[in-house]
Amino acid sequence: MMFSMTALDDLQAELSAATNRLLATAATLSDRDIAAPSLLPGWTLGHVLVHVARNGDSLLNLLTWAKTGVYTPQYPTAEARDAEIAEGAGRSAKEQHADLADGAARFDDYALRMPPEAWAATVSGLRPPEHPAWYVLARRIREVEIHHSDLGVGYTWADWPEGFVRRELHDALVTWPHERSRVGAVRALGRVWTGLGEGPLVDGPDRTLLAWVCGRLGAGEGEAGGLVVRDAGSGDHPSEEGPRLAGEPPAAPPWLTISAPRGLPATPPEEYPCLTPVT
Repeated sequence: MMFSMTALDDLQAELSAATNRLLATAATLSDRDIAAPSLLPGWTLGHVLVHVARNGDSLLNLLTWAKTGVYTPQYPTAEARDAEIAEGAGRSAKEQHADLADGAARFDDYALRMPPEAWAATVSGLRPPEHPAWYVLARRIREVEIHHSDLGVGYTWADWPEGFVRRELHDALVTWPHERSRVGAVRALGRVWTGLGEGPLVDGPDRTLLAWVCGRLGAGEGEAGGLVVRDAGSGDHPSEEGPRLAGEPPAAPPWLTISAPRGLPATPPEEYPCLTPVT
């Protein structure tokens, strides 16, 4: 069986660049910084960094499962994951950086030695659905990029790379929890995504939309970032030219209610996502 490695090459290169940026930021932090609050309520920078480190180990478990065929859960339990974060959050800045770097090296080395056919193996995390192992790379990039911005020490959602924004916004929209949505449509990625729920249409730059979707917009940042809310009317084909509504958009529904889009191709695709703009 032949496997295209184009998407894997792209994802691995993207992950390497994202990890290097995070490590560079972590290297600048002092012990005092590590103990300071992050942008995530109740978490210090230490909590964020140890979470990213342990997430890498957990996703390495999924690659091990894919390679060996032996069931290896991402985490033993959600409680075990939380306990590891709490235990490691108070370490020194030097220890945090070393742990993050060592874990990243382990993950990268294992991924580079994966047999091509193993990337098509089916694995699953704490949340459904099952997905092919190649998508583990996309999940790891998500953790690194989002939580880098959660540190609140210079790197923000405005710095997310374009390819990451494109993929993550696509995946958020195709996994949208319609039953919990206060938004009827979103204009993003060159098309209008309809049938998302009851509510207005939200329009704006893809980057700002992704920050809104994943709950990373601060007060006023939506309007400053170009988000527009419109009365979408009713029916299956809301108007993107409806009257503009005042104020910020409604809160997006919960993000990442599932860990991967359903129906991903088993064989690593040449490009992911493959989008055909609709105007």
